Amino acid sequence: GGILCVDNFDIVGDGVKDLLVGRDDGMVEVYSFDNANEPVLRFDQALSESVTSIQGGCVGKDGYDEIVVSTYSGWVTGLTTEPIHKESGPGEELKINQEMHNKISSLRSELEHLQLKVLQEREKYQQSSQSSKAKSAVPSFSINDKFTLNKDDASYSLTLEVQTAIDNVLIQSDVPIDLLDVDKNSAVVSFSSCDSESNDNFLLATYRCQANTTRLELKIRSIEGQYGTLQAYVTPRIQPKTCQVRQYLIKPLSLHQRTHVIDHDRPMNTLTLTGQFSFAEVHSWVVFCLPEVPEKPPAGECVTFYFQNTFLDTQLESTYKKGEGIFKSDNISTISILKDVLSKEATKRKINLNISYEINEVSVKHTLKLIHPKLEYQLLLAKKVQLIDALKELQVHEGNTNFLIPEYRCILEEADHLQEEYKKQPAHLERLYG
Repeated sequence: GGILCVDNFDIVGDGVKDLLVGRDDGMVEVYSFDNANEPVLRFDQALSESVTSIQGGCVGKDGYDEIVVSTYSGWVTGLTTEPIHKESGPGEELKINQEMHNKISSLRSELEHLQLKVLQEREKYQQSSQSSKAKSAVPSFSINDKFTLNKDDASYSLTLEVQTAIDNVLIQSDVPIDLLDVDKNSAVVSFSSCDSESNDNFLLATYRCQANTTRLELKIRSIEGQYGTLQAYVTPRIQPKTCQVRQYLIKPLSLHQRTHVIDHDRPMNTLTLTGQFSFAEVHSWVVFCLPEVPEKPPAGECVTFYFQNTFLDTQLESTYKKGEGIFKSDNISTISILKDVLSKEATKRKINLNISYEINEVSVKHTLKLIHPKLEYQLLLAKKVQLIDALKELQVHEGNTNFLIPEYRCILEEADHLQEEYKKQPAHLERLYG
């Protein structure tokens, strides 16, 4: 997760200030520094909401330092260095010292007072809503959302966070995408059938959230060359029922990520565009095609951006100025997608483009070499899964697996993971052959 807040405080108590970090995925981390001044993770704690503020200090009890954090929906929680002692007395009853007993009593009375206050405000609202002079208003709520590309598995993460509990989220897409499983996601998902030919609906899915869920994380897999809009309709548990829509663009080269350097020794294909277009116009086309490009045109007459495909590790160099754009890539499919999309964008604006391209035949062999290990992995995975049932039967008959070679023992140990991975194989293969 991205870092939202940091603080310096000696929570470990070694005389050197530690780094306290709060992340947008709810992680609270404490880093100490070793002899080489390198940060070392000493402690972490997962919360269910993004951490918006973090502070170290002495809050609850003298002599014991604490970390106090606040979350997006307003929760304030603390992590203390005070040890919790538990003593078992006669009849296995838990002994609580007087100080702890007073603290619990104080918290209980404070909680009862707050519950009473909420009840009074609720009754006041009910009375005012039934009045003849009452006016209804749409309740407003803010959504903290993030749509980012994960380099590790070439998928997009969509995170939606609301300050009140989420009731349901409807996902609609006019471009073919896959929704992937997320471990942290406890919502129940249901898919609706949709007619992609008549109304451009390729996906309709509803996530029904459990009580008190304020944060929902989704994973989405796109296919390059197919672009459109993903929409999320977010409905929180408030009355009257209100919904907000968030839109996210799936770009033509959606799996490309900005990078600072590329390998210039690779065999490159070149696409050259010339015509009567301005620097701002060609920049807007690049923004439309590729992620992580700033909306505002950069300063200067000419600009170069480098990109790397997170799925295949192919590269793209984009250089453009007024009247000319040059795009180089070791993947011929990237050049083909750019040619089609840029032609359409220029046609929409009635701009005449002169398009030329140089194809390097060696690049095809180079790209196939990049794809080959991925196909080989999928083939090996299928062979391993075929062996699992036979190996399990041997294990039952023999009682142990010591007589098996290490490779087969490893297959047995990882059987569940391998079968889970095998279920996703059709989708992986579809991405590889496009």
